[in-house]
Amino acid sequence: MDQHTSPPRDSAADSAAESAGGGGRRPVTPAATLRVWDRLVRVLHWTLVLSVLTAWLTTKLPGATAAKVHEWAGYLVLAVIALRVMWGLAGPRYARFAQFVRGPAHTLAYARQLVTHTEPRHLGHNPLGGWMIVALLSCAVLTAASGWLYTTDRFWGIEWVETTHIWLTNLLLTLAAVHVAGAIFTGWRQRENLIAAMFSGNKRAPQPGDIE
Repeated sequence: MDQHTSPPRDSAADSAAESAGGGGRRPVTPAATLRVWDRLVRVLHWTLVLSVLTAWLTTKLPGATAAKVHEWAGYLVLAVIALRVMWGLAGPRYARFAQFVRGPAHTLAYARQLVTHTEPRHLGHNPLGGWMIVALLSCAVLTAASGWLYTTDRFWGIEWVETTHIWLTNLLLTLAAVHVAGAIFTGWRQRENLIAAMFSGNKRAPQPGDIE
């Protein structure tokens, strides 16, 4: 699935090189970018973002229509996460949880490197980012599930269910804010727009010292 994108050849420069070098060709230029995030990962990512935002915004609006949209946004969250989990088990390399969910020792070592500004660049999610993905998906599932539970006859009007749903919603929004801040910080550290990469799927090709 990994695809390299090479810069266009400069035909005029090639002709000049061939004339000057007796028909010799210039060395091949390494690829500038690498496809890291496949299309399904990107579609699921932004669908989840829009679903969560829709669910949150509709809580601020009155009326039965807003309540129904809120409910269906929650169902969409569950469907998206179910697909993402399956893709995380069977998808291409950088979509798989096994590629970016690291053990505690590895994650703590990366955190120490981050503090000392010696952390390596990861082509996929770094260890802290990987665990943030797990936390976000888990919290989103619990939030949507608690919302569904509140619509059932058995738990309709039960205060602790409503309180749990609200608490989980606030936790999810907090995690999302930390996730965005982390992406911006990491992008600044690595001189790379990680948010744009989740739209295009492309990241800067690996350099010496990067972790693929």
